[in-house]
Amino acid sequence: MTHSNFAGIRNLRAVCAMLVLSLCPALSSAQQKLTLGIPGIPAIFGTSIAMVADKEGFFKKRGVDVTVRQFETGAFASRAALSKEIDAALPPTPLVVTQISNTDVPLVGIWGMENPDWLIGATDPNAVCAGMKGQAVGVDSVGGARSIALKTMLIGGCKMKIEDVQQVALGSNVGAAMVAGQLKFGVLHIDDVPVIEHETKKPLKTIVTQKDSRPIDHYLLLVVHKDNLAKNRDAYVRMVAGLIDAERFMRDPANAAKFAQDAAPTGRTPDFAMKSLKTYLAMEFWPHEKDGLTRKNLELVGKIQKAVGNIKDDKTPVTYERLVDPTIWRDAFALVNKP
Repeated sequence: MTHSNFAGIRNLRAVCAMLVLSLCPALSSAQQKLTLGIPGIPAIFGTSIAMVADKEGFFKKRGVDVTVRQFETGAFASRAALSKEIDAALPPTPLVVTQISNTDVPLVGIWGMENPDWLIGATDPNAVCAGMKGQAVGVDSVGGARSIALKTMLIGGCKMKIEDVQQVALGSNVGAAMVAGQLKFGVLHIDDVPVIEHETKKPLKTIVTQKDSRPIDHYLLLVVHKDNLAKNRDAYVRMVAGLIDAERFMRDPANAAKFAQDAAPTGRTPDFAMKSLKTYLAMEFWPHEKDGLTRKNLELVGKIQKAVGNIKDDKTPVTYERLVDPTIWRDAFALVNKP
């Protein structure tokens, strides 16, 4: 065989290899592994999008092996990402904004959920804002996501201060404590309501919702360590692509029953999960065809955290450009829509 024939075979093999990789981009990064930390044990319902991306194979489809790991709170997950114990976390946005503003921790947001689902609920059907004064209110931890939400709703919806109530730290068990009669008031997720009503056989009174008290807001921010992002950017693009796939899957009514199975780690029964899914999709809880990083929402969080004293007097709210990197979602969206 002549030298030109050998050269031709080598060229043909190279072309075939390039063609395979272009048709199946996952093959080029099949060994990439990430750990994503989500809040709540059991996990909060909002993080079910990560479970769907995992269990339906969307992460692996995009060429990244993601382990979804539950943490007691979003704050704990954030600390794990900061220490590089895990590769990404989904903590409450106000916490991230406060951390970066005060101490410039090396975290950056790459995807987000803008619409909080928090509410203050009461087992007393006649309860009102004023009735909470001096009373115990269930939260996850003092300074945690529910605690921050409580402060926001008290100020915006009840014209009260956080010092006017007694915070009781219960992790993810606020609803269970209310069912058991241990608490009258609690900071809850929307999906907690039908469960509590089912268990108590009584309607739950919604005193105020965060959505009503502050229509423009931001809930959770997918954050990564800046060093890890610089070293392994492609893996994070593929992880976000998997989340985009998952949101599209969840939006199809034909997948509701399958979604309910995937969301089992939240502790919700299939019936409750499917009912809650409709509510969450209606409020666009998970970003639909966008990155969930709207500038006005994130900048408002910074202004509010400064106003309530969570950002130190000698510090200014983190800038949008420092807080997020929108190019990760941009490239992930292009990957998902690639023919």
